Amino acid sequence: MAGTCIIGLQWGDEAKGKIVDLLTPQHECVVRYQGGANAGHTVVDGDNVYKLSLLPSGVLTPGVTCVIAGGVVLNPAKAIEELDELASRNVEDSDNLKISDRVHVIFPWHFAEDVAMNKNTSDGEDIGTTGRGIGPCYRDKVGRSYAIRLGDMYRETFPDQVRHNTAVKNKILAAMVDDASKFEPLDAEAIIKEYTAYAERLRPYMADTTDYLLDVADSGKRILFEGAQGALLDVDHGTYPFVTSSNSSGVGVANGSGVPSKHVDKVIGIVKAYTTRVGGGPFPTELDNEIGQRIRDQGNEYGTVTKRPRRCGWLDAVAVRYTSRLSGVDTVCLMLLDVLSGFEELKICTAYKLDGQVTQRFPSHVDDIRRVEPVYESLPGWSEDVTGARAMSDLPKNALAYIDRVSEIIGLPIEMVSVGPDRAQTIPTGK
Repeated sequence: MAGTCIIGLQWGDEAKGKIVDLLTPQHECVVRYQGGANAGHTVVDGDNVYKLSLLPSGVLTPGVTCVIAGGVVLNPAKAIEELDELASRNVEDSDNLKISDRVHVIFPWHFAEDVAMNKNTSDGEDIGTTGRGIGPCYRDKVGRSYAIRLGDMYRETFPDQVRHNTAVKNKILAAMVDDASKFEPLDAEAIIKEYTAYAERLRPYMADTTDYLLDVADSGKRILFEGAQGALLDVDHGTYPFVTSSNSSGVGVANGSGVPSKHVDKVIGIVKAYTTRVGGGPFPTELDNEIGQRIRDQGNEYGTVTKRPRRCGWLDAVAVRYTSRLSGVDTVCLMLLDVLSGFEELKICTAYKLDGQVTQRFPSHVDDIRRVEPVYESLPGWSEDVTGARAMSDLPKNALAYIDRVSEIIGLPIEMVSVGPDRAQTIPTGK
């Protein structure tokens, strides 16, 4: 078997990038297989902080091939921006980055549609799109009529594709805005010029990554699959409609990368020691009070990409048990344990109460998730600063008890514990 997969088990922002960065040296290839520039991954190495949204976190490790697979939607300007940023910091990429010719490309009409659509709500609640054109691009991908893939941009037909799409999209956008008289139509020729330049810049990286990854898998080389967002945002299995536009749980690995699941022999779930989410949607353990604000401040819970404040609450073990099963998780990494230092009492949601009945199942409908009452178990907190811990024996007794209880409730071993953003602040548990 050849593969390890990293999956966020909450609503994203679980610090997946840190674990991907740590595990990359044990693999020959790192694959980003879904999502787009709406997924921020932060990697800290001493004084160096890298913020990535498209490039795989493994790009920081020399000698490892990094792949943006066909399940991703590509903002070419953002990809180039990240490449330029890494080059300015002497991070080489030209020999170890491949971008699938099958990735669907985000165009200006996708950004405009995202802004217009975001005015619509579900039951009066904002779905919470980042406005980066991700959803409209995926919609065109499935609809097929107006989709353009990276490989299309090197064909003679590309200009005509853009002209056709722009003409149609201008009509759609004019109907979506509040005042059509103030609508400024998109300029097809300007888009062709801009995106032709992007295509030339990305030409050295374009490849048939599906064929490449199948060869890598067949050869027995180690592949690390890097998930984006979190399993609760999965378009089919998450808190729909307050989700992303791709399969962000473990079920999306094969269809996004093109590598059959038989090549994945280990799935690692990434879980915060508490819970956060961004944007609209139900959040059973949300703390809209001083405790929630304290978690937000201590955890610096503001989006890597969007800078939006994240909603914060106690750890929801019901949700994590569900996403662990959904994603086929073998072990868990418990992240941001240091954020909980200083609380006299900690709580874990072990069950829900719905219509008078206690259940440990995560409801399938968003309306039912809104109505559940969390059933909490209280544990004593700790006052010690744990950011300097480098072994499990360095952690306070109550922190160890919290880790053990989380493992027991979700029914999975905790493989690593993170006590800070730096690579060195990651403790293997020996499990």
